Amino acid sequence: MNKEDAKRLVREAVAEGRHMLLEPEAKALVAAWGISVPKYLWIKAPEDVRVKAEELSPPFVLKVISPDIVHKRDVGGVILGLQDTEEVRTAVHEMTRDLRRSAPEAQIAGFLLVEMVPPGIELIVGGLRDPQFGPAVMFGTGGIAVELLKDVSFRLAPVSREEAFAMMQEVKSYPLLTGFRGSRPVDVEQLASAVVALSDILLSLDEIREIEVNPLIVSESGAVAVDARVVLDSAYTAPGRSIERVSAAKA
Repeated sequence: MNKEDAKRLVREAVAEGRHMLLEPEAKALVAAWGISVPKYLWIKAPEDVRVKAEELSPPFVLKVISPDIVHKRDVGGVILGLQDTEEVRTAVHEMTRDLRRSAPEAQIAGFLLVEMVPPGIELIVGGLRDPQFGPAVMFGTGGIAVELLKDVSFRLAPVSREEAFAMMQEVKSYPLLTGFRGSRPVDVEQLASAVVALSDILLSLDEIREIEVNPLIVSESGAVAVDARVVLDSAYTAPGRSIERVSAAKA
């Protein structure tokens, strides 16, 4: 998917009155702007497992795809370390059963089968559209620690590479990026590129209210977006698009 296809995807989702992109759509969006994502497949039915799983290399992660589930781990919507197609098939059936109990009202659009990413430092790169100041970009410590530590830095978009490097240096976890107690320095050039890309996405698509890549796993070999979330402004009125059409899309 290129940038124009990604823009079309977002605008069609807004026209449908959707408030979020599904995870594979969000991954396709950030990938269109050059942010690396792990190889993944969208499994829409359990019978697809045997054919689809053979296109990836284990170990796998299985995730539920649902517009109604934001925190997948909280409802049993993530299973790690699957090794072959039989384990994936079993995991799909188990997850489907568990979700009927933990999230009975959730609409299930399928499952995302993803190649697991090697360990690295978990960061967050994101952005939001502030009503007063406009698009702002965030960088900081990611994973589940982001809400606990709140170790983040902000800049108004557009963000240059120089500003991206400055944002890195402002967070407490910066020493981890440069090599700490014998660890290898991470690829800060790829990391800066991801920050600049998030800035460009926000500037290119006014329909996006929030965007978040968390975790972005960085190592000496690069930066990979393990998860991506995009919140849409379903009330957005693009040039040439009437308020009546927006209302109809939301109805």
